[in-house]
Amino acid sequence: MTLHITESVWLNASDICSLEHIAEVSGLSQEDILDLVHTGVLPPSNQDRGNYFFHTECVVIAHRARRLRDDFELDTQGLAVAMRLLRRVDELETELTNLKSRLLRAKR
Repeated sequence: MTLHITESVWLNASDICSLEHIAEVSGLSQEDILDLVHTGVLPPSNQDRGNYFFHTECVVIAHRARRLRDDFELDTQGLAVAMRLLRRVDELETELTNLKSRLLRAKR
């Protein structure tokens, strides 16, 4: 199997991309993305309702949302709940890692 990378994009909080780009790379429709914006799952980098832009790191969020929606046949509200719970799990795992690190340093 041969893997060819044709384009790469650095996903970070400083670069932005359009609603159309997020839709193209995530597999979601523009309407689906707007639903994620309205439920608070996908935060736009601006407040211009007619022309949203997103930090490139939102590509990962949109892609995850599309996979969850397709795999579990979730509606908009179910998808929003699942995404919020996954974000909270990520936050708690990060906090746990930090606390373990502090505990190990304190034992030295």
